[in-house]
Amino acid sequence: MRKILLLLLLSTSLYGQNQYPQDYFRSPLDITVVLAGTFAELRSNHFHSGLDIKTKQIEGLKVYGIADGYVSRIKIAHYGYGKALYVTHPNGYTSVYAHLQKFSPEIEAYIKKKQYEKESFEIELFPSVDELVIQKNDIIAFTGNTGSSGGPHLHFEIRDNQERPINPMLFGIDVADTKKPIVSNVYAYPIGKNAHINGSSKKQKLRLIPQKNGNYKIEPIKAYGTIGFSVETIDRQDLAANKNGVYNIKTFYNGIQNFEIDFKRFSFSETKHLNRLIDYEHYKSKKQRLQKLFIEKNNPLSLYDNIIDNGYINIIDSTASVYKIKISDFKNNTSVLDITIKGDNKLPDDVEPDVVTQDYILSSEENNLSEGNVSVNIPKHTFYDDFYIDFSVKNDTLTLHKPILPVKKYFTISYDISQYNKEDRDQLYIAELVGWNNFPSYSSTKRKGDLLTSRTKDLGTYVLATDTDAPTIKPVNFKNGSWLSKYRFLKLKIEDKTTGISNYRASVNGKWILMEYDYKKKILTHDFSDNIITDTKNNLKVIVTDNVGNNTTFEAIFYRK
Repeated sequence: MRKILLLLLLSTSLYGQNQYPQDYFRSPLDITVVLAGTFAELRSNHFHSGLDIKTKQIEGLKVYGIADGYVSRIKIAHYGYGKALYVTHPNGYTSVYAHLQKFSPEIEAYIKKKQYEKESFEIELFPSVDELVIQKNDIIAFTGNTGSSGGPHLHFEIRDNQERPINPMLFGIDVADTKKPIVSNVYAYPIGKNAHINGSSKKQKLRLIPQKNGNYKIEPIKAYGTIGFSVETIDRQDLAANKNGVYNIKTFYNGIQNFEIDFKRFSFSETKHLNRLIDYEHYKSKKQRLQKLFIEKNNPLSLYDNIIDNGYINIIDSTASVYKIKISDFKNNTSVLDITIKGDNKLPDDVEPDVVTQDYILSSEENNLSEGNVSVNIPKHTFYDDFYIDFSVKNDTLTLHKPILPVKKYFTISYDISQYNKEDRDQLYIAELVGWNNFPSYSSTKRKGDLLTSRTKDLGTYVLATDTDAPTIKPVNFKNGSWLSKYRFLKLKIEDKTTGISNYRASVNGKWILMEYDYKKKILTHDFSDNIITDTKNNLKVIVTDNVGNNTTFEAIFYRK
């Protein structure tokens, strides 16, 4: 009866509601909600799509279904969300729980069966509406640190029927917060010919003057022409010192609102355009995320509202004006910045000529670059703007501009390796030079005949590199010939220091066994409670392959009763 009722409710369209339900969902944990990360917080190349809830620096806390529903998706991966569970609810919303340690026994058994059928730890499943039905307050999982998590916590989301993540706090998930957002940097940008800030045609850092009431003033500036502003800001809640994201930013010019960005909902298709919101070049050079309070062309973000002149302001000669920035968190704690601007019609004294190279990228067209044995294919709309690109090849080293421009799409780098000895070609890969020491970092490489290709979103310097080192495999909690009757787990450490682990396969007495891979600890783990290993004498065989095809085989015998 309960399943039939659930099916009827799921078929009902309730998406026309004007407000988010406040009492429908409970908290996913039974502890006080303290956040390590807020919704739409600025991350590398994306907006954070949920709340990161602290779990007291431990794993294994109970995760509860926040409302009745059914498990509609399960994804287990080495990276990203790690072990993740998706629950669809009768009111049309879906809740997401990620970085889990493990699932409830019923769900765990369902997953294990599928993993053994597919002989794969990594798996994605879409159970039918009546396979894994849950009720509000059911224990569905336990918190962990799987995937790309930086420490134990629960990543929690609520999505609408179009798979758009929404701030869970809009549904009544409460967090103690009485603190105003903090502002650490403000910059002004001259836009266009003859515009200046304090006589300069370059962006200018403005001096912040904190006030006793928590607000800020900016040292008055002289300016002329079209100008814009950016701000670096964070928010802190009462119970944690984490540098979290803010909820809303508004700007006003002479008392009239001319810009707003509201972080309450976004779509995954637009999240990559975070790099158009921030000053990307500034971030790459200084690791500070300045949020631009103006909208440049080819910016498709849906977060903006109440926009006049794309957020820019126009300063004319001998006028005095006031620009105001209001930054708020979800609890409406608000910090205000006032900037007094005096018009000053003068030509900037530091105008520099544009840098011109032999190659010009038209963002609306496909672009192909080639020199020697290297070529680069850039699909149309890969970049936001047209620009002169720095492209050159010398001794298999590709210089492809500086990594200071945001990239929307993958482009392809190709190397013809036919001039290399046949015995060397199998161990070649494309690497990006990163860091102060130009470390050759593996860039996902494919080979077809004598052509190596890598799809990437990173401008920078690339080279051909060689990986001659095979992965290493070491037993952690046993030795060859050990009796493991009293052991719950079988553990090995696997590592590849050059290109990284591509895949692994483990078997006992010729039968595939499930081994969970924790890439952060470099540990493979088999749980004997899977009841797959039933013989007394067991021959273990593990094969690990790196990203250019070097492989290592480990074999051992162990005993169990």
